[in-house]
Amino acid sequence: MLDYSYLLSIAIILLSTKILGGLTEKINLPQVVGALIAGVIIGPSMLNLVSNTTFLDEVAQIGVIILMFMAGLDTDLGEIKRKGSSYLVIALFGVLIPLIGGFLSYMWYFQINPGVEQDLLKALFVGVVLTATSVSITIEALRELGYANSRIGNAILGAAIIDDVIGIIILTIITSFRDTNISISTVLIKIALYFVCMAILGIVTVFGARFLDVKTDRRRITIYVFAAVLIVAYISEVYVGIADITGAYLMGMIFSRFSIRNYIVKKVNILSYLFFAPIFFASIGLKTKFDSFTTEMAIFAAILIAVAILTKIVGAGIGARLCKFNRHESLNIGIGMVSRGEVALIVAQKGYKLGLIDADMFSPIILMVVVTTIFTPILLKKTLARKSEASENEEIGNIEVAPEN
Repeated sequence: MLDYSYLLSIAIILLSTKILGGLTEKINLPQVVGALIAGVIIGPSMLNLVSNTTFLDEVAQIGVIILMFMAGLDTDLGEIKRKGSSYLVIALFGVLIPLIGGFLSYMWYFQINPGVEQDLLKALFVGVVLTATSVSITIEALRELGYANSRIGNAILGAAIIDDVIGIIILTIITSFRDTNISISTVLIKIALYFVCMAILGIVTVFGARFLDVKTDRRRITIYVFAAVLIVAYISEVYVGIADITGAYLMGMIFSRFSIRNYIVKKVNILSYLFFAPIFFASIGLKTKFDSFTTEMAIFAAILIAVAILTKIVGAGIGARLCKFNRHESLNIGIGMVSRGEVALIVAQKGYKLGLIDADMFSPIILMVVVTTIFTPILLKKTLARKSEASENEEIGNIEVAPEN
């Protein structure tokens, strides 16, 4: 007899994630934090109302693909072309320093033997998780303070976009190394060919843009595009050995250039918000087992949080200074890129499926995501507000008093 318990599980997930997501939004935190907490509460660690099943894992994977596709759609290629060199430098330092910091922290704390390739890949993957940047909540904080279109805001957003591209490439390289029968040169050649093929696909799609943009009945276009995303994700994962989310992200970047983009975003966003994204975020919480959260893992979680915060501030900050930003701007650019958000969760999920992250590592990673997501807007508002007050006081002090006649 068919088991219908999955219907109840989905209902519980949707209700709990939306309720707690709404509560966190009211205290000026992103809804993803509430969704994560909801997954922990209804999961095996607390109420045990929902168990992680193969069905939920598969639905969650579709949610990841949709999220990465939408991230690609949000990519502003024009902005990258205009100020790409500065943003590239900031992004490079903002990726390399956290990558090294996460890698060394795992190596040092767990006394990893560099000669064991599997353990080395696990340490490296922890560093990959720390390279992620999610600036959705950061941009909202900048908007509230009137800095959204400032040098700081543009630099954070531009660097974060390139940061994600670099992170996807690193993720692709690391996941390709999972197959021990493939040499480094083979992996690099395969990746190069893959990106060449995706570039050709992009060019071909440009020629088909007229059909997409002028077609009267647009309702079917989203279906065609979404089907193409799933096909590319499937080919990337199964036949090329590159992460399915890489294909989804690149497909998003391809369609970000077309006028049909806004229509696709509107339709796909409904699909994501209504069903797939809540299940993905909740599934991360379902995998979290705080009942087995040992003292050893608690200490590592604290170390991971500290490294995650400091390496982004230092890395992105150094990159900003090299690009002629002043100290205040560099500090705030670094702070603005601290939040890991859903991007780190997506990377962690991929690592877990490939055996590069153990189940007990989800708890430290989720704590890191929650803390960095909360930390970023709070500190950013304080540092920017303090600078604004200082500027106002300076302007008042510079007002010349007209001499009396």
